[in-house]
Amino acid sequence: MDNKMEYFPDGTQIDSWFYDTHIPELSELGKQYILTDYGICDDGKLYTEEIQKLIHTAAVEGGGVLVVPKGTYRTGALNFEQGVNLYVAEGGVLKGSEDILDYPLCMTRIEGETCRYFMALINADGVDGFTMCGPGTIDGNGLKSWKSFWLRREWNPKCTNKDEQRPRLLYLSHCSNVLVAGLHLENSHFWTTHIYQCNHVKYISCHIFSPAKPVKAPSTDAIDIDVCTDVLVKNCYLEVNDDAGVLKGGKGPWADEAPENGANERIIVEDCTYGFCHGCLTLGSESIHNKNVIVRRIKVSEASNLLWLNMRPDTPQHYEYILVEDIEGTVKNFLNINPWTQFFDLKGRTDMPVSVAEHIQMRNCKCKCQICFKVVADEKQYHLSDFSFENIDVEAEQMWCDNAVAKPFQIVNG
Repeated sequence: MDNKMEYFPDGTQIDSWFYDTHIPELSELGKQYILTDYGICDDGKLYTEEIQKLIHTAAVEGGGVLVVPKGTYRTGALNFEQGVNLYVAEGGVLKGSEDILDYPLCMTRIEGETCRYFMALINADGVDGFTMCGPGTIDGNGLKSWKSFWLRREWNPKCTNKDEQRPRLLYLSHCSNVLVAGLHLENSHFWTTHIYQCNHVKYISCHIFSPAKPVKAPSTDAIDIDVCTDVLVKNCYLEVNDDAGVLKGGKGPWADEAPENGANERIIVEDCTYGFCHGCLTLGSESIHNKNVIVRRIKVSEASNLLWLNMRPDTPQHYEYILVEDIEGTVKNFLNINPWTQFFDLKGRTDMPVSVAEHIQMRNCKCKCQICFKVVADEKQYHLSDFSFENIDVEAEQMWCDNAVAKPFQIVNG
């Protein structure tokens, strides 16, 4: 993004914070605590306790940076404290345990609710100014849990994501001024990165990956943004066996009244490249309010959906002021809007409010797809209004899906 006056879709000026994409050098991150200087070795052993102790030592001594040097260092769940950063050097790998026993239970946020679940590999709560960077790799080592998940799903087709106990790669909650930059984040057991009730978070030049074959990595979303404000995702490569960018915020018939839930606002995703994924930008399925979201200047090779609005009939939802522009590539569906009914539960509510998606703009897009508008209108569940399409060059096998019951908008210029 050039340093010029620009605006979010509702006319709010974009803050100067979004223009600063500086990635610090190791020397800028404070006193260095190199793993190998503290008896933590590249020998295949698990060093969770030793690494956690080192993080605490760094915090007590005034902060600094935990350095993962060249080599592979194995660990279970780690909790980062105020003032302690993480740097993974070229050729360095911080590799997660494949055993769920190495990820303690805690109260956390997962799938739109606060509950007891497992810690992620990398965790931080209430930290201001946390940086994770470097050219190295954080490897979740999730293959065993992927195989277990599909075996469980074969045994019980109705099993949920949480039924196969598996950790996320990165979970940050109540944090501010966060930078995740340059890293390879790969092979997560479950969601790759999840930020909850955070503000001013940047993902810069990250490579986020999980495989779709030969073993699918189930529900390994690249970036889950959950009740957050001011988030920038820039110059990243995203290829995962689920959604690349997801806006969450709560679920359930009274989700909009729960204090732990809320809106995502002022989100910019730009200059990124997408490999295989289910959705480039997905709103839902656990989401109540998203406002002022920009996705632009992206290249897509084989995504299932460019923009996917999951309209969940058991959750009040409001999606507004979304801009998708300057897109090039191949997607299965250019725009997908459908009721999302997986694990539907009204919990006895009989006066369910109608959800709304409005002020959605897509422009300057050149795409090949199977279906341009996979849109099913359902006025009893949600209202669609103020959709705008400008300069849309779409080569589609079908313009509208076969079961579209209405066409609530028109292409302005395309």
